[in-house]
Amino acid sequence: MIRALIVDDEELARDKLRRLLAEHEDVHVVGEAKDGDEAVDLLEKERPDVVFLDIDMPQKNGFEVLDAIGSSPPPPLVVFVTAFDQHAVQAFEVHAVDYLLKPFEEHRLRAALQRARERREGSVSIEPLLGVLAEMRSRQQQLEGRLLGDAYPHRIPVREGQEILFVDLEDIDWMEAADNYVQLHSGRRVYMVRETLAAMEARLDPKRFTRIHRGAIVNDRKVRSLRPQASGDLEAVLRDGTALPVSRTYRERVTTKWEKG
Repeated sequence: MIRALIVDDEELARDKLRRLLAEHEDVHVVGEAKDGDEAVDLLEKERPDVVFLDIDMPQKNGFEVLDAIGSSPPPPLVVFVTAFDQHAVQAFEVHAVDYLLKPFEEHRLRAALQRARERREGSVSIEPLLGVLAEMRSRQQQLEGRLLGDAYPHRIPVREGQEILFVDLEDIDWMEAADNYVQLHSGRRVYMVRETLAAMEARLDPKRFTRIHRGAIVNDRKVRSLRPQASGDLEAVLRDGTALPVSRTYRERVTTKWEKG
């Protein structure tokens, strides 16, 4: 059982985390704090396994909270939850398990919990952290592009051997997560890009591309139909006949968007 503590000065943010964590049977929320001082008191009292920690808070910020509790006895695993990405490098310097940028989706919290489980078991990899940093860089590049009046790229650079190919986004049918890579499906060709699917999604025009599953993004123009299944689930059928599941997490967003045209 993972004993978790929620620390955030926003009540709505605490409510969201509590609700999402309740869906995981191996997680038990032992308390909530709304500022840095309360967080220190609860951390010392409850000794949770994991703390979901906001950074910008009254009394003490997230880093000051960690300084206050010290390292003995062993501190909890830390998942930072914040609306600001400028603290990311500092977060990983204090060995954070993950860094959730608000507003985050359920699949990102699920990934953070999995990393916490792996850290507890002693299986640690830097690759997930590199993926988070790549996602942040993509968000920054997207913001800079909007300020310059060119919000989204029109093609994706792909390394093949010694070459760098430039694949037009309009030619891509769908994208698939493959660990810390993204597979770009374009007709019979499949290109590999070293990037997380979340980072890729942050770069794409949401009017042209849609996340339909935690592991898949489709080009809206390549979708022929939505096909109901006997189970009640949906499939997105592409023009080439490829059928991709639409997860229940994304179903309402997908159907609302595509039905509006």
